[in-house]
Amino acid sequence: MKLRKVSAASATVFALALTATACGGDNSTGGDSGSGGGKTITVGIKFDQPGLGQKTPQGYAGFDVDVATYVAKKLGYNADQIEWKEAKSADRETMLQRGDVDFIAATYSITPERQEKVDFAGPYLLAHQDVLVRSDDNKIKSPKDLNNAKLCSVTGSTSAQNVKDKLAPKAQLQPYPTYSACLPGLQNGAVDALTTDDSILAGYAAQSQFKGKFKLGGFKLTNENYGIGVKKGSDLKADINKALEAMVADGAWQKAVDKNLGPADYKNEPAPKIGDIKS
Repeated sequence: MKLRKVSAASATVFALALTATACGGDNSTGGDSGSGGGKTITVGIKFDQPGLGQKTPQGYAGFDVDVATYVAKKLGYNADQIEWKEAKSADRETMLQRGDVDFIAATYSITPERQEKVDFAGPYLLAHQDVLVRSDDNKIKSPKDLNNAKLCSVTGSTSAQNVKDKLAPKAQLQPYPTYSACLPGLQNGAVDALTTDDSILAGYAAQSQFKGKFKLGGFKLTNENYGIGVKKGSDLKADINKALEAMVADGAWQKAVDKNLGPADYKNEPAPKIGDIKS
């Protein structure tokens, strides 16, 4: 009799353990399955790029945020199931390799060097290095007009130096800590132009306090193929590519471009085809 009681108790413990194990599965992210079976999915974005990826008092906003939210929904996650993490440029490959995030949408240009470390879905936007000037500027009409111009140079960025080295050797580089810091200088004439990706420039120029004060040069100095980064070998790549194709097909992609970058009169390229990387 005593033996039977012990066996019954053991069976009860075993059943409870099985139940606890089954319930515990809900605490993980979707991982590489893309099934949306977990409670959350972790996505890396920029927190400081207006129009693309920005953390605001109201939440997260920008084109990359809209793309990531759409993709996550196609993977089976609602907006409130997304955990946003800041993905600084220098940290992106490490975050993916360590599994800190499931994917990254953060003005992440696809390059051969990066493809050795991570995989990319997309591209989902073709941007170009360009310049931002004051809206009433009539002197800077081509890259050569940047000779003798005061060009904002941001610490850690190579965009301005590339212009000086390859296009306008007489450009006067003016050092600033961030792109945001360049804008008041551009507005008051301390600098004549700011250069980086046209999508990033459009995002800054689209801010309400700067609306109508700046314009893009439209120079298309480089091709920047923005992709969504995933861990090397991740099954998510194929699922994200399908989601991006759906976003273009149903018009949500263009709506996101117009909403976030349109106020700066951004002339976007057509949505790129998956795998079509412009050199």
